[in-house]
Amino acid sequence: MSVGDLPHVNAALNGLSAVLLLCGFVAIKSKRINTHRTLMISAILSSTLFLVCYLIYHYHAGRTVFRDPAWLRPYYLALLLTHTVLAVVIVPMVFMTLLRAWRQDFQRHRRLARWTWPLWMYVSVTGVLIYFLLYHWFPQAG
Repeated sequence: MSVGDLPHVNAALNGLSAVLLLCGFVAIKSKRINTHRTLMISAILSSTLFLVCYLIYHYHAGRTVFRDPAWLRPYYLALLLTHTVLAVVIVPMVFMTLLRAWRQDFQRHRRLARWTWPLWMYVSVTGVLIYFLLYHWFPQAG
């Protein structure tokens, strides 16, 4: 595997995180606490591995610029901005949500998870969308 393969790996890890988050949500709504715990820890691991691969890729490849089609660029940049800002915000939120569960402070865990889960899901799904925009639907010339 080369550095050039990492965008595909990153999209797969983001997609996996989204699936794990959705399954974790369903599990907790069904009162399957152990399943929920396993799925959410798996989502954290998937997202962490994504972050490592993302940093490695951009260290070697630099930034990727969306230029064409020009009419889509403002929408892409708006999507990228919300994705990037929330990706930064979500890291401490995930950590605090996990810490509250670890400490068995489930009331505060639930209160924070109500915000953490949808934001994390948004970041995971928009990460996959950004990948498709850049590498499949509107591939950008190097």
